[in-house]
Amino acid sequence: MGIKVCKKIENAAMDMRDAYCSTLMKLAETDSRIMVLDADLMGAMGTKPFAKSYPDQTVDCGIQEANMVGVACGLSAAGKIPFAHTFAPFMRRRACDQIFMSAAYAKMNVKLVGSDPGITAQLNGGTHMPFEDMGIMRLIPTMTVIEPTDVVMLQNLLPKIAAEYGVCYMRLVRKSVKAVYESGSDFTIGKAVTLREGTDATIIASGFCVAEAIEAANQLSAEGIHVRLLDMFTWKPLDEEAVLLAAEQTGAIVTAENHNIINGLGCAVAQTLAGKHPAPVEMVGVHDQFGEVGKLDYLAERFGLKAHHIADAVRRAIARK
Repeated sequence: MGIKVCKKIENAAMDMRDAYCSTLMKLAETDSRIMVLDADLMGAMGTKPFAKSYPDQTVDCGIQEANMVGVACGLSAAGKIPFAHTFAPFMRRRACDQIFMSAAYAKMNVKLVGSDPGITAQLNGGTHMPFEDMGIMRLIPTMTVIEPTDVVMLQNLLPKIAAEYGVCYMRLVRKSVKAVYESGSDFTIGKAVTLREGTDATIIASGFCVAEAIEAANQLSAEGIHVRLLDMFTWKPLDEEAVLLAAEQTGAIVTAENHNIINGLGCAVAQTLAGKHPAPVEMVGVHDQFGEVGKLDYLAERFGLKAHHIADAVRRAIARK
């Protein structure tokens, strides 16, 4: 089917949580192994329709995230395919031991979903604003770590995540995001998407920052700077081939992530380059900070995640070539 990029980048009509629920309901129609677990957030995550249609395939564990992961592992051992959700900060802070030992070390088949990533937590503030979840999850051996960019990608990836045995962590915005891909696009876990070609530098972006990176690329193009743009929606396994080719062909790299740059996407990219093809790397992301209360646009400016921040980083990277 290939991948088609929207001509105009604007908010999707459907929330990500609605796409999550409807896709899992479709999977459950033909597979009774699909289970939905939550930690008292089914209303927030929009999965109550699943619970109503498939009550025997739904478990609301209450506000006990560690127990929820343990239940998911037990269901996996019984042959089920559990999707367990809570807000991303609680998944990584309160259930990390269970994820490491009961899920990954025990070789279970568990799908973990952490919602409201980074600044998209907005008015829930610093206590609910995870800037470290992807970094912690990618440290756990055998984990697959994914951040779907939009509704189309989420709908395409969920059946693949369900079909592939193992522990997967998916970082997911609950509400509406910018639509980047046209319906029918097909994605491969572990393979970056090339959104545009260029020779002066490469932007490697993920999640919220993909739409901002597209705008940054447009701004730079008007200046005569032509960048390659990669959507690195899979953080682990990282598409090292795409990273190395970008460094070889464009000579400068900028990473953009709604995450702490410490042990984030930028670190994963820099680690790949350091041993195989050193190149200038500039990292756009959160710099060792806690979150705070605010609306999305304010927070993006506050933490340096806007298109103009990415464009400035590209200029700095090119100057270092």
